[in-house]
Amino acid sequence: MERRRTPGLRREEVAARASMSVEYYTRLEQARGATPSARMLDALGDALQLNPADRARLFALAGSAPTAPRRLTRQVSSQMAGLLERMPLTAAIVTAASYEVIAANALAQSLLPGLALQANLARRYFLQGRHWTSAADDFAEVAVARLRSAATRYPADPELAALVAELRAGSEAFRALWAADPTRMPGHRVKVVDHPVAGRLTVNCNVLLSPEDDQQIVLITAEPGTADEQALRALAAGLSHVAR
Repeated sequence: MERRRTPGLRREEVAARASMSVEYYTRLEQARGATPSARMLDALGDALQLNPADRARLFALAGSAPTAPRRLTRQVSSQMAGLLERMPLTAAIVTAASYEVIAANALAQSLLPGLALQANLARRYFLQGRHWTSAADDFAEVAVARLRSAATRYPADPELAALVAELRAGSEAFRALWAADPTRMPGHRVKVVDHPVAGRLTVNCNVLLSPEDDQQIVLITAEPGTADEQALRALAAGLSHVAR
């Protein structure tokens, strides 16, 4: 079995967190005794605060198949949060598998008025009819495809199940797309943003995947040397001036 990887935890603390005896946990560490059940491996992974990749490795070391994750990850890593702030001319947003906004840098919040953390972009689009850019039909198909996949991966996540039920009950468009089972994937899109101050901007939207946390990072940029890039620079400069 894998050695403890959570700094500062003693053997007794790990055992207590996993609701197992110290003797049983000691046998696991020393690879003695019977193969632990999936339930015990899940408890141990929770106690050690393992990320999805390390949890999968724990199960592999025990010769077992990982159980389905109970809940999706709704927190952005500190590394990702720091990266967002090191891209001064890129508006960046991170969404969980449920389309909840879990991080956004200052330029994104300036470029997309009303963008708020914990807001759900699927709910915003399907139930409120609100969106910032053109190519809304593309978003609808991508969103439903992503939510269907998330519902399969996280069948025990109550918040995700409630969101899907809410969207199905409140949006005919969502119901139709859900029944159609689209396979549209995110990628590069050229979109138009109507900003209340900067005016109409043509921007590039690229989506990067963070498989470990099942999250998406949306990067919004403008073509170098264009008036659109100058407008983004002006927004970024205004943010910098406010910060000072």
